[in-house]
Amino acid sequence: MNDSIGQEIRELLKRHNAVLLAHNYMRDEVQEMADITGDSLALSVEAAKTKADVIVFCGVHFMAESAAILSPDKKVLLPRPDAGCPMADMVTVEELEALKAKHPGVPVVTYVNSSAEIKAHSDICCTSANALRVVRSLTEDELIFVPDRNLGRWVARFVPEKRFVFWEGFCPTHERMTVEAVQRKKSEHPDALFICHPESAPEVSALADHVCSTSGMYDYCRASSARKFIVGTEAGILYKLRIENPGKEFILASPALICPNMKLTSLEDVLYSLQTMSPVVTVTEETRVKARLALDRMLAVPRD
Repeated sequence: MNDSIGQEIRELLKRHNAVLLAHNYMRDEVQEMADITGDSLALSVEAAKTKADVIVFCGVHFMAESAAILSPDKKVLLPRPDAGCPMADMVTVEELEALKAKHPGVPVVTYVNSSAEIKAHSDICCTSANALRVVRSLTEDELIFVPDRNLGRWVARFVPEKRFVFWEGFCPTHERMTVEAVQRKKSEHPDALFICHPESAPEVSALADHVCSTSGMYDYCRASSARKFIVGTEAGILYKLRIENPGKEFILASPALICPNMKLTSLEDVLYSLQTMSPVVTVTEETRVKARLALDRMLAVPRD
């Protein structure tokens, strides 16, 4: 990390009473600089608890929107406004409303990897960590799952009594991880456990010793007695895994597991954002209130 840039970022964070958030998939040096690292929604929830006036979100656009939804009293900066999410862009409000019209009365469960507008037109949100709990909390026997077909199909395996209408969205980065690539790594490292994210294709998840969210991967690897892991999610997760588990080895399941959007944000971008106090991410109050309701319903689901 460039020490002079890091020092100036720290000074500006203090001057503006700002908190710096970095998603688990960010560049190593950005995670190193961050005040809080974690999953997208967990970051927004933690930021809302702080007394900061400004949230600098190193992530992609829908994550900054979530922060704006949960912290309407704070200014939310997204250093790279061009950092988007292809999966979130795979569904529009018009398309979702058309699907809802075909299935009247069926609740919409929306993955947090979605725009504020889509959340606002949903009944309840979920994360990859709590999706199964959210689905089980619904009394209806049918639901619409948006936008990630892979997460939806993974959850559906555990609730065969419910009928799912899947939106055919997906994460391009996780879908680039093929069965062949995983099998190659498993043959090269037969003593390693394979862990993967539920955004992976079903045929890849079927090969895993454990399927879980990024936060779940941290917990699983800390608790496991295994010494070697093949990791099936975006490469940025390796930074913290290696720091937390110095005696363990972590191998990326595929060289394709690099999200170009997650790698856009640099420390130079963070510095410029703090110098200019821009770009600001906002959500209209009407959308914010409706989206907040879907998030609050999720947060109210009892833990196991």
